[in-house]
Amino acid sequence: MADERTSLITTGGPGRAPNRAMLRAVGFVDEDFNRPIIGVASLYSEITPCNSHLDRLARKAIEGIRTGGGVPQIFGAPTASDGIMMGHQGMRYSLVSREVIADSIEVVCAGMNHDGVLAVGGCDKNMPGCLMAMARMNIPGIFVYGGSILPGVGEHGESLDIVSIFEAVGRQQAGKLSEAGVHKIECESCPGAGSCGGMYTANTMSSAIEAMGMSLPYDASYPAVSSAKERETFVAGQALVALIKANIRPRDIITRKSLENAYTLVLALGGSTNAVLHLMAIAREARVEWTLADFDRLGARMPHLADLKPGGKYVMFDLHKVGGTPAVLRALLDQGLLHGDCITVTGKTLAENLANVPSVYSKPQDVVHPFDKPMHASGHIVILHGNIAPEGAVAKVAGLKTVTITGPAKVFDGEEACAKAIAERKIQAGDVVVIRGEGPVGGPGMREMLAVTAALVGQGLGESIGLITDGRFSGGTHGLVVGHVSPEAYKAGPIGVLKDGDIITIDADAKRLDVHLSPAELQARLKDWKAPPLKASAGVLLKYARTVGSASEGAITC
Repeated sequence: MADERTSLITTGGPGRAPNRAMLRAVGFVDEDFNRPIIGVASLYSEITPCNSHLDRLARKAIEGIRTGGGVPQIFGAPTASDGIMMGHQGMRYSLVSREVIADSIEVVCAGMNHDGVLAVGGCDKNMPGCLMAMARMNIPGIFVYGGSILPGVGEHGESLDIVSIFEAVGRQQAGKLSEAGVHKIECESCPGAGSCGGMYTANTMSSAIEAMGMSLPYDASYPAVSSAKERETFVAGQALVALIKANIRPRDIITRKSLENAYTLVLALGGSTNAVLHLMAIAREARVEWTLADFDRLGARMPHLADLKPGGKYVMFDLHKVGGTPAVLRALLDQGLLHGDCITVTGKTLAENLANVPSVYSKPQDVVHPFDKPMHASGHIVILHGNIAPEGAVAKVAGLKTVTITGPAKVFDGEEACAKAIAERKIQAGDVVVIRGEGPVGGPGMREMLAVTAALVGQGLGESIGLITDGRFSGGTHGLVVGHVSPEAYKAGPIGVLKDGDIITIDADAKRLDVHLSPAELQARLKDWKAPPLKASAGVLLKYARTVGSASEGAITC
């Protein structure tokens, strides 16, 4: 049988002697040209604690690939820190970075004709960006999550994380916390390397990817600073060589059934609304038919079980202590809620991977509630439609006592205007806050609003107001908030013509988002609407604004 390694396009035959000469200069020997050549995409950087330890993990992956019989080629891919960019114009680059990561990995691996790719990432957009590249190229691939940060310890022994300090800012604005108190929380919230500790976007997406089968078991729950994470990364390198030999590719793994598994775990754990955006984008790259209706269908059958932040009280390390993601997957499989026959990067099916894993319910614990006493009886992420969101919108109802509100609109063009009003205590109980002009094109970049929502929670308004936006929310956000409103304001969406005082209803039970205007009045406003100039005039933001699609379809670039 002929050797079908893709890398032979680069290295095979007499005509490729110049190519081989350059590779010899970086350490290749004769035998290496007879082995699979594998790209190792390291998203290491000193920009964020999520990624500050990934160089060490990438080296472990290289060792694993070598011992497995492959030839590793490490290269860098960019990352940007959502937590540090939050609350200012830098957040416009967050979702853009997902596309840049995917494109960067494609450029290197496709350009070098790698036989496979192992990607090591930590911050929020690393996970979907890496998976989008793998699905797009469809060469054997494995993702390794850098792992979750350990919790910080508060003054009274309570666990702290990044959301603790965002909410502390709101408490100070409300006169409930001194500046010294804020400083104490600031100093303890992020004690070391690893991604944000609650079931925010990083832990949500790493959990989804594990359930999807594109990472090894326990990848999502091993802490960042643990020898277990290093051992797992080494084994991932070996496993990738085996995948190449077996010719198991991402599109063999990423299917409708495995996407259902991924989103089912997101629902069980109370994950971020960003999962809707990112899973949609991964599905598009894998050429799998997937729509907002699929999220809604799965949400109707799957209860929210895990008492994890932001809607609950525990962090990822607590889940790890009671068996981690595999223990939850085993419980879901036992309940008939997963497709156990899906192939994974181990070369085995999901059910085979879980055969010897005890269910999370096999011993007493209170991190994951039983099925008959869930945190929420159905999916905590709800897809809304209505005259404000004809193409859909996404709400998260985890931990909320009330999931409906009708009240007067307070409309803001952009996050900064809203943040100023919050700081000046101009938002009152009963208001429905509208932040528009923050969509994929209008932002551009679809900013997250954690600084805004956390300040409102800190002021004690988390349960008494509503908030809607054509932008996004961090996985750390909680409260009655609706994001991804589509069409966005810049694309003549109805959110763009709302006015102060309009009466708006958010009804998560009925899955509705409506303004109390007659169809004639709404159409008259839309007819008079004119698109504002793009906020970006050059560079990557302008390129993004010109090519990005609707949030209702994953906000991917064409």
